[in-house]
Amino acid sequence: MMHKAAMTAAAEQDAMVDVPGGTFTMGSTDFYTEEAPLRAATIRAFRLDRYPVTNRAFARFVQDTGYVTVAERPLDARAYPGVEPDRLRPGALVFAPPRRGAPARGVHDWWRYMPGAHWRKPESGKSVFAGRLDHPVTCVAYEDAAAYAGWAGKRLPTEAEWERAARGGLEQATYAWGDEWMPGGRRMANTWQGSFPDRDEAPRGAHRTTRVGSFPANGFALHDMIGNIWEWTSDWYRPRPGESAPSGCCSPPDECFDPDQPAIRIPRRVLKGGSFLCAANYCARYRPAARQPQMIDTASAHIGFRCAADA
Repeated sequence: MMHKAAMTAAAEQDAMVDVPGGTFTMGSTDFYTEEAPLRAATIRAFRLDRYPVTNRAFARFVQDTGYVTVAERPLDARAYPGVEPDRLRPGALVFAPPRRGAPARGVHDWWRYMPGAHWRKPESGKSVFAGRLDHPVTCVAYEDAAAYAGWAGKRLPTEAEWERAARGGLEQATYAWGDEWMPGGRRMANTWQGSFPDRDEAPRGAHRTTRVGSFPANGFALHDMIGNIWEWTSDWYRPRPGESAPSGCCSPPDECFDPDQPAIRIPRRVLKGGSFLCAANYCARYRPAARQPQMIDTASAHIGFRCAADA
């Protein structure tokens, strides 16, 4: 029999919030080029999960269906031309902070592809069943998120829906709660504290997720829309969001492939929200307007999702 606390957590996870339809202003011209231009977006009313999908909820899905995530499956060498076969082992991207004071020139200095990392063990070590069941599930690729949504009778939100929800009814505010980063000195989201990537000033130096609902909800009663984890949306990525391709299963446009890796034809979807690794000095994308591309096959220790449904 499920413990009472677990039953309560499960019920909370399944809760959805009504997000009103209407026209609002998407984007920003104050931060990164891929967020511009400002543009009007009109959406219909819809529903969105109050919290990101948790490890507890994802475990129910796996138990019910026997689903195996992308990070747990053998890799197809044909999709990764030029990669040595002995490196094509199932796994996920894991954050590995450089030694304090060591030179950190780019993402390869703090990200590692870790064979054996997956949603149960996002750092390829301690299991999420040891105290993290109510943290957001991570190390899930786009296919995994879509599979869960279908099982739950839901879908993934579009980029416009996600941004509408994250703004919480505030028009063009910088953050999900207003224009001040820490109103009254209060932390409003799980983001990096200190100078990224080698100086984490969090009380326990935790480079990872926090329990969902640990920070205040926004104006639509939604939690963790900013920070904690990046979240998958259903939109294909284009550098100019005003020209974004339709959501869903249609063929990806050429712009959504990574121009820096022309031989690898794996399309990218839009991520929203920022994560526990976003900092003021690097990747200040803990804002509703922020967006980032991610290859759909990539599982990472800072990427998860939440589900939407038609009103």
